[in-house]
This record gives sequence, structure tokens and C-alpha cells, in this order.
Amino acid sequence: MGISALTPPTKAEDIVETVLEFPDNRLLIDLCGEYDRNLAQVEHQMGVHILRRGNRLSVIGDKGARDQAAAVLRSLYARLESGRGVQAGDVDGALRMTRAAPVADGEQIELFTAGMELRTRKKPIEPRTEAQKAYVANLFANELGFGIGPAGTGKTYLAVAVGVTMFISGAVEKIILSRPAVEAGERLGFLPGDMKEKIDPYMQPLYDALNDFLPQKQVQKLLEEKRIEIAPLAFMRGRTLSNAFVVLDEAQNATTMQMKMFLTRLGQGSRMVITGDRTQVDLPRGVPSGLQEAERILKGVKGVTFNYFTAKDVVRHPLVARIIEAYEGDEAHKA
Repeated sequence: MGISALTPPTKAEDIVETVLEFPDNRLLIDLCGEYDRNLAQVEHQMGVHILRRGNRLSVIGDKGARDQAAAVLRSLYARLESGRGVQAGDVDGALRMTRAAPVADGEQIELFTAGMELRTRKKPIEPRTEAQKAYVANLFANELGFGIGPAGTGKTYLAVAVGVTMFISGAVEKIILSRPAVEAGERLGFLPGDMKEKIDPYMQPLYDALNDFLPQKQVQKLLEEKRIEIAPLAFMRGRTLSNAFVVLDEAQNATTMQMKMFLTRLGQGSRMVITGDRTQVDLPRGVPSGLQEAERILKGVKGVTFNYFTAKDVVRHPLVARIIEAYEGDEAHKA
């Protein structure tokens, strides 16, 4: 890779410095980011100080934090050398992976697994945590997969990305995205318009994910041709979904009967993904969640996989992870 690390004598007992040398100054500029924002992100999250001198970066801090920050910088530079870019989300993913696998001085860990990149028409997508990597691998390897965890962990986003990737490659003929039309704790009353106008507000997150991976005109064309379908869960009854990639989002709001109905729609040549968050059930009081029932009943069934996410896998704003952890801590205290 061409990076050398020079470690000067320690200036104080608890403060050490590592100097990283990067031979390609153009890649170093990309590594630092606009106004050095990538470096600032590493400094803030790792508790280190980074100084730039020519084509070198000096990482100053206590030994553990310094080694981890240096590993992040080495791995992100390797990513740039491979021809891929570095965005704020990539830096955050690298930081998460490094904290999960502590490294020694001079080591570099593989943060971005070869073959895990999802190719869409707009941009490549990569899982950023170990849980996300396992999830994506299972979606390709199995016919029915569950992704269960808090908001912001990429459950639906990655599922749709896998679906688009398989659709583009010809592995499936259509994409079907569904979710229960359940209001999130509010009664919005009767919505105006035709059936599509009534249900579209519930389906908007799925449209957002699709538009992230495919040009908007192509999405509209595929919707008109019924090669992409976005519909409420209730519309799935009586169908056999063959040669399709099928995603049920917000599955915690499906009743037990709805979940059984949906699972039995699986046809030949199809893949099915069920995503949900057990902490955000919006069903009426006393109505059990079909997601929890399916989790209990289908554990151990061949061909069915379960992947679980925690606050550590949140890839939205870092504050979201802290909010989730705070709520989880409060619930644990009450229990």
C-alpha cells in the first residue's frame, strides 16, 4: 500500500504519537476530506489529535486510541487506492468496525470486505458493520431472511439494495415492496384522493430507498410496467409471488394472521425479506405482533435466517445511536 509508520519517542507517559506517511498526495487530500472534515470526525470520535505535515499525518493520543485512529486512516487510504471514494458514512463505518476489533500499533484491519459491494444504477452500496455484512450475505444465500433491530440500522435500505442488485443482474424478474398501512400512534382520519394517493404516504420510505438506487425516470417506468410493485400488506392476499425479490417492511405492525398470509405467498425463484423493530409496535393494545410470533415459530426452520441489529449498527446521525441506547437503558432499568 505504500504507507510507512514512524513512531517517535513518547513525549509523556500517557501520550504517544504515530506518524503515517502517504505517498499519493491526491489521495491524501481525499482522505482528509473537504476542510479536513474526515480528520475532524476521526479526532472527535477517537479522542485523538491529528496534525497534517506535507504528505504525513501525525496522530497524537493515548496508545489505544492512537492505534485505532491510525488503523482507520490506513484502511480508508487503502479504500481510496482501490478506486473507491470516502464519504462521511464510510468514515463512520470504519470507526465502528475498528472499535469492534481493537488493533495493535501498525496493524490494519479489513474494513470493507471484497465482494460485499452492492451495485445499483446510481451508486455502490456497502455494509458498514459486521451485523450488516452478515445480513447482506444471508439475503443472497437464503430464500427467507429476517432483519430485526432499531431504526437507522439499514435493515430496509440494505434489503432494497440487494433486491435492486439481483434485479439488475437478472436473478429476479421483479421487486415487490410492502408494509402494513398502520398509523404510527396517530389517527390521521380519512385521506383524500384515489387508492394510490391514500396509501402512498405509508409507502414513502420504500419510494425513497428505490430512488436512492435507481434513476427516478427508470423507477417510474418500472412501476408502470409492474416490474416494481409497492403495495400495502393487505394487497398481498391471494397472490403467489414468483421470481421476485419481496420485502416486508415495518413487519412488527403485521398481525399474526397477516404475517402467516404474507410468508405463504413465497413462490418459485423468489427471495423474501422481513424487516422490523420490536420496540415500535403500533398495533392496537392486546393485538400480538406477527413479527414476534414468526420469530418464535420459525427459529430453526431450514432456509430461514434471522439477523439482529443493535444501536452499534445505526448508520444515521450518531445521535440516533445514543438516543436508542438511552431508551434501551431506561427500559432495562424499569425491568
